[in-house]
Amino acid sequence: MSNPQQLRFSKEHEWLSAAEDGVATVGITEFAANALGDVVYAQLPAVGDTVTAGESCGELESTKSVSDLYSPVTGEVVAANQDVVDDPALVNSAPFEGGWLFKVKITDEPGDLMSADEYTAFAG
Repeated sequence: MSNPQQLRFSKEHEWLSAAEDGVATVGITEFAANALGDVVYAQLPAVGDTVTAGESCGELESTKSVSDLYSPVTGEVVAANQDVVDDPALVNSAPFEGGWLFKVKITDEPGDLMSADEYTAFAG
């Protein structure tokens, strides 16, 4: 499992891209996607929703279980990935590319996000 070096990671297994004009992209890690199994349903936050770091903002349902989706930062959702809603398997096949979940205009970022190397050690 290789975690892209340019991303930061939460203990809840979400990743966060570097912000461009204050907007960052959020997804789940390959580790989380593998642990979930085949994702069959995605409930993502809606555009305009406010998300709070560390709090649930959606759900991913797999053939194994239903898991909460947590936001790694606080801010306003500016985009949700309709491709993932239409084809949730993208979360499994391309967690760091086409399987991104939502974009958020960041208003607050916690200090506990990990680098790729820290996350790899954490996820074991």
